[in-house]
Amino acid sequence: MFDYRRTHLCHELNASHIGKEVTLSGWVHRRRDHGGLIFIDLRDRFGLTQLIFDPDISLESHEQASKLRSEWVISIKGKVRPRAEGMTNPKLATGEIEIEVLEFQILSEAKTPPFSIADETTETHEDTRLKYRYLDMRKGKITNNLVLRHKVMQLTREYLDRHRFVEVSTPILARSTPEGARDYLVPSRVYPGNFYALPQSPQIFKQLMMLGGMDRYFQIAPCFRDEDLRSDRQPEFTQVDLEMSFGKPEDLIHLMEGWMEVLFKQCLDTKVARPFPTMSYHDCIENYGTDRPDLRFEMPLVRIDDIATRSDFSVFKSQVELEGVVKAICVKKGADTSRKEIERYTEFVSQFGPKGLAWMKMQEGKLTSNIVKFFSDELQQELIKRLDVEEGDLILFAAEAEAAVNQALDHLRRLIAKERNLIDPNKLSFVWVEDFPLFEWDPKEGRIQSVHHLFTAPVPEDIPLLDQDPLKVRSNAYDLVLNGSELGGGSQRIHDYKLQEKIFKTLNLSSDEVKTKFGFFIEALKYGTPPHLGIAFGLDRILMILSKTENIRDVIAFPKTQRASDLMMQCPSSVHPSQLDELKVKAEPKEITWI
Repeated sequence: MFDYRRTHLCHELNASHIGKEVTLSGWVHRRRDHGGLIFIDLRDRFGLTQLIFDPDISLESHEQASKLRSEWVISIKGKVRPRAEGMTNPKLATGEIEIEVLEFQILSEAKTPPFSIADETTETHEDTRLKYRYLDMRKGKITNNLVLRHKVMQLTREYLDRHRFVEVSTPILARSTPEGARDYLVPSRVYPGNFYALPQSPQIFKQLMMLGGMDRYFQIAPCFRDEDLRSDRQPEFTQVDLEMSFGKPEDLIHLMEGWMEVLFKQCLDTKVARPFPTMSYHDCIENYGTDRPDLRFEMPLVRIDDIATRSDFSVFKSQVELEGVVKAICVKKGADTSRKEIERYTEFVSQFGPKGLAWMKMQEGKLTSNIVKFFSDELQQELIKRLDVEEGDLILFAAEAEAAVNQALDHLRRLIAKERNLIDPNKLSFVWVEDFPLFEWDPKEGRIQSVHHLFTAPVPEDIPLLDQDPLKVRSNAYDLVLNGSELGGGSQRIHDYKLQEKIFKTLNLSSDEVKTKFGFFIEALKYGTPPHLGIAFGLDRILMILSKTENIRDVIAFPKTQRASDLMMQCPSSVHPSQLDELKVKAEPKEITWI
């Protein structure tokens, strides 16, 4: 019987192996019939090796090779020989040699794939690639990302182990607790009408471990959130989750910067500059419109409310009177932007709230536009100075409610930077964002809510404000942002049960609500709780940056679509009525049309 066990992988053989007999196994990548000779590029995960079927060497193998087609799985035995003069391929690790096949066996035939595996230039719709994810893996990109994922996880475990963190797995079936997104619920057969929830994060469990004396914990944890998706979100994702006792934020920040240093050095051979800069939440929102600013390029948002109110431009003045804001960005050398492009920018920002986008250009030493006449010479000079406007620059203005202006100009700033090639793709701009508000106003509920989660500690000096003005209380929290993406976030936790109860009271949670949702946790806090803090990083987002992709699905083995469906397994799906009967659950499934 033919032994398909490999002596070598498809990237290993070179001139030093000439004359050696080898066994290779893999997929038929390409087939070329050159008259009497048949060439096959054999592929495995590691690379390619060229095979040659010569009738003068083995007539039987040559005749069988004529039947081979793309993606058939074969195993061959043959001898390594040098390629013909002028036929070497320096771009290929095995480009100096080829294998003259003595015998081979077809291990598995293949249907014609729905897209080419060998052709890297052919674009295939993502839905098709997700439906046939196992074929998409063969093209190499996804597999390479999964190998990188493995490496990052190994490096992470080694680093945290060196710093006395212990890896602990926490439950997947748990209690539904409010953490900012919808839970995925699992009905219980044993307790009909009751449900488990899949964890949005291991938050309560890791805090309970600190109460249990674990001291330092970490986990590469699966997490689940039923929320609207985008290019950097999935319903199931992976966190690098950790918690430590008897530390302050500066201790954890130092450790996490060291971890980033290891990852980028080992994975990209890139040195990161430490310590990372810090920026307050207020400054982020004011100057960049977001709490995850991309600092690889300039173009900050500049508030000009005071200038607008002294102008004669009614659009700006009315927004300020309505408690809105007027902000502007200066696009360096942007005066070459056409009216058509400005109209496109206007349409782009309208999806975020602002109804228009005003503009001015600095040309021949003065500001020009159809709104300049509403600004006196003195106000124009103030604009030029405040926005640092130079010859050839473009100013873009937005006026609306503050949140809408911030969001619109944040996205516009990123779009312009991308289109004008202002971003160095090799630059790493880390920043810690601190001093978040502890609470925010929820207009739908008509009450305040936690910005992060209910167990985040306030900044100590702001605790008196809980009774006076809770919306001014800052949280002892910190996010790490890289190139405009939030990699992770954490906080000092509340370890005093009296303060925790006060937070619940400030949030207007009734004693029954607290007891039902958090009674076990409040009880635990009363048995001696060490000061503790933690952080959670999105592993998938880190991998997006390390693998230089903008699509989170590229770094996950079997991801869901943007509508949270699995095209390969065709789920979510209905289940047999008998299963629902066992669970005492009634459902009216909506039929799903699969591609």
